[in-house]
Amino acid sequence: MRVTTRDVQRFKTQGERFPVLTAYDFPTARLVEEAGVPVILVGDSLGQVVLGHSSTIPVTMDVMLHHTAAVVRGTERAMVIADMPFLSYNLSDEQALQNAGRFLQEAGAQAVKLEGGVRVAETVRRVTQAGIPVMGHIGLTPQSVNQIGGYRIQGKTEAEAVALMDDAIALQQAGAYSVVLELVPDELAKAVTERLDVPTVGIGAGPHCDGQVQVVHDLLGFGTSYIPKHARRFADVGDVIRDAVARYAGEVRSGDFPNGG
Repeated sequence: MRVTTRDVQRFKTQGERFPVLTAYDFPTARLVEEAGVPVILVGDSLGQVVLGHSSTIPVTMDVMLHHTAAVVRGTERAMVIADMPFLSYNLSDEQALQNAGRFLQEAGAQAVKLEGGVRVAETVRRVTQAGIPVMGHIGLTPQSVNQIGGYRIQGKTEAEAVALMDDAIALQQAGAYSVVLELVPDELAKAVTERLDVPTVGIGAGPHCDGQVQVVHDLLGFGTSYIPKHARRFADVGDVIRDAVARYAGEVRSGDFPNGG
C-alpha cells in the first residue's frame, strides 16, 4: 500500500523527520524506493538536470506526464508527487483542475505540487475539493525566476517574512497537505513549521522543517558539476559511470570485448 497524505501528516504529528527525493525515470524511482524514501517528487527540475535546459520554464505537461508515469511504474509504496509545470495552472481554476486530474488519471501520481502562496490559494482549494492532494511551494519558486531576479534567498526582510508566513497559512487553509519551503532563512522556516499544522518540507531552508527534499542528481554527483549550497553529495556516480564507459570503449578498441572477460 502506498504512502498517503495521512502518513505524511503522521510524520509531523509524531515528530518523525522524513526524506523526500526527486526521481525522473523508472530505474531511479525503483532504487530510491528500495532505499526507503517514502515520498518521491517528479520535479520540473528535470528540465535542467535531465533535459539540459537553463530553467524549469520550458517543461511542458506532456513531458511531466511522461516522466511521472515512468516513476509511478517504478514504485509500489512511495507517494509520487508530480510538479505542475509553468502555465499549467495559472490561466484558470478549470485549467488547473483539468491538468492536476491528468497527473492522477493518466500518469498515476498520488498528488501534485503548485508554486505560489496567497495568489494560488483559491486554485489549491478548487483542486483539493476535487479530491486531488496538493503540496504547496513557497519561498524561491523557480517558475518565477525571471520575475524575482534569480535564484536567491527569500524572506530576508521583515515584509518578505510576513508575506511568506501569510502564504503558508493561506495554503494550509486552502487544503494543501504539506508545504515546500525553498531558500528561506532557517529561523523563518522554523517559525513557519511551528505555526502550521501540516508538514513543511525544506530545500535550502535549514534543519527545522519536518522533511527535507533534494534533487537526486545533486545527491549522487550524476551529470552535474555544480552543487547547490543546500545540497550534500553522498556519492560520485558520475565518476563510476565515466570509468566504466572508458573501460568498455578501451576493450572494444583493443579487441578484448566481446572476446575477453
